[in-house]
Amino acid sequence: MNAALISSLRLQCGGPRDGALLRFSLGSVLLGMGAAAEAIDEFQRAVAFDPTYSAAWKLLGKAYLTAGQTQAATEAWRSGIAAAAQRGDKQAEKEMTVFLRRLEKERP
Repeated sequence: MNAALISSLRLQCGGPRDGALLRFSLGSVLLGMGAAAEAIDEFQRAVAFDPTYSAAWKLLGKAYLTAGQTQAATEAWRSGIAAAAQRGDKQAEKEMTVFLRRLEKERP
């Protein structure tokens, strides 16, 4: 099922429907399958299409964390918090703030 979905989404990349939502969707499926490195690429493309897409920033941070890249996760969530604040997305802003605090507490 997921392989077919990924294939379908990838077919749309580079076409008229390519954009932040498509890349976010593809990244979400990839992250769910444990393909963090590929998910990171797609989330980066999503925020390149729309730098204020707070949900993409949030999952980009999670993908980085899954890949063991804690500094990159921190930077993604900080960018996401700024994007969420700019967009007025209070829930995403709060979530990423919590993720950052937890990450900072875990660091030695």
